[in-house]
Amino acid sequence: MEEKLQIIKNRFDEVSDLIIQPDIISDQKRYIQLNKEYKDLRVLMDKREEYTTLTNSINEAEEIINDGSDAEMVEMAKMELETAEERLPQLEEEIKFLLIPKDPEDAKNAVMEIRAGTGGDEASIFAGDLYRMYTKYCEGKGWSVSVVDYNEGTSGGFKEIIFEINGEDVYGTLKYEAGVHRVQRVPQTETQGRVHTSAATVIVLPEAEEFDVELDMSE
Repeated sequence: MEEKLQIIKNRFDEVSDLIIQPDIISDQKRYIQLNKEYKDLRVLMDKREEYTTLTNSINEAEEIINDGSDAEMVEMAKMELETAEERLPQLEEEIKFLLIPKDPEDAKNAVMEIRAGTGGDEASIFAGDLYRMYTKYCEGKGWSVSVVDYNEGTSGGFKEIIFEINGEDVYGTLKYEAGVHRVQRVPQTETQGRVHTSAATVIVLPEAEEFDVELDMSE
């Protein structure tokens, strides 16, 4: 674990130096990539600092307990050792998770489509509820949402709605929302109090990258 964290620290130091270089700052695409990497590595550096503090605390506590010359210090060391040993496995799992290579697509903005499925008008209302839920979630994350296209339902909500979400790690956070969502409830359009099942399909795609296309007008 310590060797892996040292490798990460070396890379963090390297990136920290790169992002202040004038040639990197002038290259916006490269600068954005390195700045994103810096933020990700910063999280690992905080975990590394906690890991170092914990292992040092364990070593010091064990030394005091083994010495045994001061009964009061021994009791305090035992309490500190118990706390540190309880936290250490959790911290190691957190670090292992952070060390898993990320999908490059995860950092991208996203395009989300919500389409009403089975359930008639109630499915459109449900699709509208999903849109409002995702919009509120995005606002809470500090992301911006802009509607691209929509088709309203006859009794409210949407038959389908497509919107863009811009922010940090948007696609990586929302990609698992893709799929069929279902709800069982008494619809607003139901007059006899019967429970209906309605569905809506959610599609989440990473924002496409811009690229240059050259046309040969002689062909």
